[in-house]
Formats: sequence, C-alpha cells, structure tokens
Amino acid sequence: MSESWVLSPDVRQQRLQILERLLPTMWAAGELVMAVYRQDFRVEAKDDASPVTEADRQAEALITAELQTGWPDVPVVGEEAVAAGAQAKVGRRFWLVDPLDGTREFVGRNGEFTVNVALIEDGRPVLGAVLAPAAGVLYTGGPGLGAWRVGAGGWEAIRCRVPPAEGLTLLCSRSHNDDAAVNAWLGDRLIRERRAAGSSLKFCLIAEGQADLYPRLGRTMEWDIAAGQAVLEGAGGRVFGLDGAPLRYGKPGWESPHFVAEGLPGVS
Repeated sequence: MSESWVLSPDVRQQRLQILERLLPTMWAAGELVMAVYRQDFRVEAKDDASPVTEADRQAEALITAELQTGWPDVPVVGEEAVAAGAQAKVGRRFWLVDPLDGTREFVGRNGEFTVNVALIEDGRPVLGAVLAPAAGVLYTGGPGLGAWRVGAGGWEAIRCRVPPAEGLTLLCSRSHNDDAAVNAWLGDRLIRERRAAGSSLKFCLIAEGQADLYPRLGRTMEWDIAAGQAVLEGAGGRVFGLDGAPLRYGKPGWESPHFVAEGLPGVS
C-alpha cells in the first residue's frame, strides 16, 4: 500500500515556500545546460566510465552556490563533487543534486535529459524539482504537498492515473538495458505498451498519468532518482525496493538498490 503523508499546515507551507524559492535556480541551471547543448562540447569520462561535460559542472556549480546562499545550514551533495572526491558530511537534512541526469541523452542530443534537485530529510526525499530544459518544462512536488507541471502557462497540478484495464504502460531506460531482468520480474502483469525514456523523466511521465510502471533493475545512484521520487509521490505514486521497503537516502557510496516506481495502487 502507498504511504500516507499527512503534513501539518505549517510544515506543508514551509515546504511549498522552499519549492517556490528553488524554481528560479532550476530555470537558471537549465539555461546553462542549454547554452552548452547548442555548442560543440567536449565529453570526458569519469572514473566509473560515465560521461561528463561542461554542462554538468557549470550547472552543479550554479545550483550549489544558490542552495548554500539560500539555506546555509543545509549541506549540498552534488554528483560531480562526489565524483571529484568530495567527502560529503550530511545530517538528517541535506540537498541532493544531479545537475545533468541523462548525460548520454545530452551527448546524443535527443532532449531527454533533466536537472534534478531534492531535499532529503531523515533519509527520504520530501520535495524535489525535475527540469527538462530542452522541453522547457519543470516538474515539482513532494509527498503530502502535491505535484505540478510548470511551463509557460503556469502551474498545472498533475496526478497519477488509475491503471487502465487493458494493460499498463511500462517505462524502461533508453540507455541502460535491463530487459531480461525486468521481464522476469513482471511475471503475468498485463503490459499494453513499452516505452523507452531517458533520465528521471520516467518518474514524471508516471506522475502526470502518461505511464504506470517503471521497474529499474540496474545500477542507479541516489541523485539520479531522489527528485523524481519526490514528484511521483506528490502525484500519488510510490517508489520502493524489490523487497517492498521504502528507499533510504544518504547511504555510504550513494548507490541505490533496484527499485520499482509506480502510479496509483493496483499494479504490483
């Protein structure tokens, strides 16, 4: 069953205010990412063989500076800082930043990349923002807050859909193949359509009712999924490990377990 997130009015208002303050930073980071995207750019390899570009570094520097200015008492954990050897010291509350999720999509110029920022409290993402800069769309929300799609027309509330009787729309990674493991996990679930998508957009597609299920049975890091989880849970969905337990954040090594993201109850 989905968890019930009941927030006091004061806590809810505080978190909504944080989201509103966060959004200009997200848009500014997206502008930096797109400025690099429109140019010829160099692609380097990190120690884990994953790609990195100047867009990753510039966006993380901007986001980190803004978060440290706005919330000086809350540590910031960024993917590129950790990759460069930074030893993040976190308490019960910290920011988790992926400045360019889907770098392979960015390099391939298919537009399916995102900028992700989440606030973690007591090991759980309590709010998040996912910007798709190529599309000019930002998703935001959190458990107990609701979820929204923000674009030129303003804020639009989004919600997971009821699973269709004719079968589920299943999302899979565009750049990472775990089809064999996913097929084994699916069992007799009725799948109407499979769609490939890049980055944390998969969480947002479920949150806005375009898909139903995303099992991820391959390697991910905490910053890859925290913001998407917050948005999805705000829209009524949930994210859980294969053992059914909630995911925990702030673990040594920052690696996530295999997990399932789903919309409204009744699909697993």
